Amino acid sequence: MDFQNNTPPEINVRKYLLPVAVIVILLIFLFNSTVTIESGNAGVMYRPFSGGVDIKNTYGEGFHLIAPWNKMIKYEVRQQEGYEKMTVLSSNGLDIILEASIWFQAKFEQLGELHQKRGELYIDRVIKPAIRSATRSVVGRYTPEQIYSSKRDAIQEEIYIETKKILDKQYVQLNEVLIRDVTLPPTIKGAIERKLKQEQEALEYEFRIEKAKQEAERQRIDAEGKARANRILSASLTDKILKEKGIEATKELAKSENSKVVVVGGKDGLPLILGDK
Repeated sequence: MDFQNNTPPEINVRKYLLPVAVIVILLIFLFNSTVTIESGNAGVMYRPFSGGVDIKNTYGEGFHLIAPWNKMIKYEVRQQEGYEKMTVLSSNGLDIILEASIWFQAKFEQLGELHQKRGELYIDRVIKPAIRSATRSVVGRYTPEQIYSSKRDAIQEEIYIETKKILDKQYVQLNEVLIRDVTLPPTIKGAIERKLKQEQEALEYEFRIEKAKQEAERQRIDAEGKARANRILSASLTDKILKEKGIEATKELAKSENSKVVVVGGKDGLPLILGDK
């Protein structure tokens, strides 16, 4: 006996539509509820229904489950490098082109505040203005010659200190400022290089003079020492000592197998050697 399925096709479709819809919704929910934060990064949570940016918590590397209506904003928290090429004025008003690198990183514990108050474009909004302002302030205290040569390290350190004062209040940690290059107007650069060359030659000349003086002093001291030694030796060589030395020499000659004629009682009582073979 055959039974026919009289269920309309529409009912069969509806039977499977609901489970499929539920699965799709669950997948969407799960997809929007998982966040992976890569190495060297950290996350800031934005909760649209409960206070906005979470400034108390910073989320580290790895896998995180969040509510699908919340959003995780990622920031790089490892050290980064910024590069700036600036035209600044020296103390006497000359244009100087200075190239500098700045090493910095966002402060992990204050990442929420950085996002809330400065935003994802904080490098353009905070870092670049800070290094430009500090550089102009510091370079304006020095002459082109000092910037180009003698005070370069000091200027670099001062730029670091001035920039750090600004960034410490901006939720950013400054690690280092490096002056990569200084470009002066060609005429000024040429004059400075000529002056430095002349100074170097003068120092070399002074060094040679000082070395010659030291050698002359050494020779004088050496000559005085020899003269003093000769005076002491002459004073110690009395007639008695000379006679004793002569007697000793006579005894040694007498022991020798070589033929010789020794006359005792020569000048001053010393032996005379008249001949030997």
